[in-house]
Amino acid sequence: MGSGSGGPVDSPRSGTFAPSLPPPKARTVERMTHEVLVSHTECVQLLTRAQVGRVVFTVAALPAVIPVTFAVLDDAVVMCTAADTRLAAAADGGVLAFEIDEMDPRSRTGWSVVVTGVAELVTDSLTRSRVHGMVAPWAPGQHDIFIRLPLTVVSGRRIVNTAPVHVARPAG
Repeated sequence: MGSGSGGPVDSPRSGTFAPSLPPPKARTVERMTHEVLVSHTECVQLLTRAQVGRVVFTVAALPAVIPVTFAVLDDAVVMCTAADTRLAAAADGGVLAFEIDEMDPRSRTGWSVVVTGVAELVTDSLTRSRVHGMVAPWAPGQHDIFIRLPLTVVSGRRIVNTAPVHVARPAG
């Protein structure tokens, strides 16, 4: 293992050989942030502006997460998938979580919205037609299973900047 002297480090986890990095230099500006809870109304507004989110479900008692295109229809997140997918199997009466977010690594700000509830398969032709007209899957293949996740439990948070604090750069 490396000694912190900047020499090479052999990582037993990855089996790779990488240099040890020096500690980061002091920044000239430290950004102060704080968390703000997002109202239900704003969460729904953020959901309606996004196109892609992540759906979380369980497979053999383990979490699974996949990105999906979606829309908001009649107080529910709606999405579609193929009949032979893990999501299709999990969504028939299963508990799902759905998440969207937007982050700015430079300012260390962003927001996220999470919807949790019991999913249901959409079987009536009118709603299926509406979902089909609203959701444009990016993944190839047949998307003949339509899923509805009611906005049962909706939560959101925003990380916002306060005024930047200027810090003197050390000499050297």
